[in-house]
Amino acid sequence: MLSPKRTKFRKQHRGRMRGVASKGNTIAFGQFALQAQDCGWVTARQIEASRRAMTRYIKRGGQIWIRIFPDKPVTMRPAETRMGSGKGNPEFWVAVVKPGRILFEMGGEDITEKTAKEAMRLAQYKLPVKTKFISIDKNLENNSQEITKNSKKSQEEVKQ
Repeated sequence: MLSPKRTKFRKQHRGRMRGVASKGNTIAFGQFALQAQDCGWVTARQIEASRRAMTRYIKRGGQIWIRIFPDKPVTMRPAETRMGSGKGNPEFWVAVVKPGRILFEMGGEDITEKTAKEAMRLAQYKLPVKTKFISIDKNLENNSQEITKNSKKSQEEVKQ
């Protein structure tokens, strides 16, 4: 399971999850991704369970990138403990996820959209946040090529 090697402080405040993700909200490595639709805490165990489900389905054919890391410690008090006597000990680690954050990416030559979608669907069931399957549009790439062609034509017209 994922956890930091060391941290500056053992315990953290719980914080609040407001707004949308400003970082990590675009596909950077693969062709297909799983994007969070609402906010929540994703534990290291849930990340590992999702990773295993995807890896088993694609039979280690493509490549999977995990775009979140559990760097927030969550403390718990022992059962049947009286009030007071300080904050509890760190029990597990979570990643704070906001809407728009990319959780997992997948890519490779052998990975089709159909297999990626099914693998991501299996991973969705393991996560506590609502998610959406997204992919890099080939239409956007074609449009950018057309724009460059059109700009070259307009430059040639200006020269004449």
